[in-house]
Amino acid sequence: MSPSHRHAGQKAAAPPGRTIGVGTVVFALIAVVSIAAASFFSVRAAGTDDDLRSNLTYIAPAGVGGGWDSFAREGQQAMRSEGIVNNVQVVNIPGAGGTIGLSNFVTKSGQANTIMATGAAMTGGIATNDSQYTLEDVRPIARIAEDYNAFIVKADAPWNTMEEFVEAWKADPKGMVWTGGSVGSIDHLVIAQLAIDVGIDPKDLTFIPKAGGGESVQSLMAGTADIAVTGFNEVGDQIDAGRVKGLAITAPERFDDYPDLPTFKDLGYAVNLVNWRGIVAAPGVSDEEFASLEQIVTESRDSASWKDSLERNRWEDSFLTGPELIDFIREDQTKARELMKELGL
Repeated sequence: MSPSHRHAGQKAAAPPGRTIGVGTVVFALIAVVSIAAASFFSVRAAGTDDDLRSNLTYIAPAGVGGGWDSFAREGQQAMRSEGIVNNVQVVNIPGAGGTIGLSNFVTKSGQANTIMATGAAMTGGIATNDSQYTLEDVRPIARIAEDYNAFIVKADAPWNTMEEFVEAWKADPKGMVWTGGSVGSIDHLVIAQLAIDVGIDPKDLTFIPKAGGGESVQSLMAGTADIAVTGFNEVGDQIDAGRVKGLAITAPERFDDYPDLPTFKDLGYAVNLVNWRGIVAAPGVSDEEFASLEQIVTESRDSASWKDSLERNRWEDSFLTGPELIDFIREDQTKARELMKELGL
């Protein structure tokens, strides 16, 4: 996963050292999406365990096909197939690193039959967008799983190792073009971590944000970026097909079936952020309702269906609840804010 100097005509058009491709948020469109999604919510708050096991709305604060959407739909399948919840409906509310969904969710105070996916991307989105609401405004139920980022380059790129790419990057910090998820996403933050570790000012990073791994790979293949960072489960098949080269992965250990793909730990780089995913309840939910939701989520996580999801998606089980979860989220938000400052955002 490492690119070097670009051939003539392949360089991204944006000026070096600037984050490009973000665009202006179209607030009217977001409002329409949020209102339309909100129309799916139950008009009443569930009050008993039986109510919650009858019907749940599961918000994915991102578009269809993205990481949060996949996570929510895998959870939906586990709850349904195992008979944990009779009916689970996934509602997508995309925008602003998950903070549009978060804002909408906070207004559902007291509605125990609505839950929402969250994770590292949202902590970055909160910091990036100076969100009115944070994860302090909801009730975290559990951290469920983690997935890992892969650093990839085109198959014909001149770099065959992460070390080769880093040397080229150090020689031209602003000239190397990166692509990944949204500004402040885990993709963006792990690049900042690598920059700091190798002595590059993160403010010199040229980064093209994309809506998901598919778009990042397209940008890479089109020659508008030198290197892409995205979830491994989104590019593993591309590596298998020989379309891209994997330079490194943020996992703590190498994958058994990809023994030639090193971890950053193997390479001696201090890159250790992981893309955790979890579930939160709305504010105002009673302790009794919260306990029921926690039980539902725990049963889902322990199910055979969910274990199959972990294996298929190469997610790592990282189940965490209670006070330890609250501490973890606060630490994660602090890390995100610090890295955003390093990026000048």
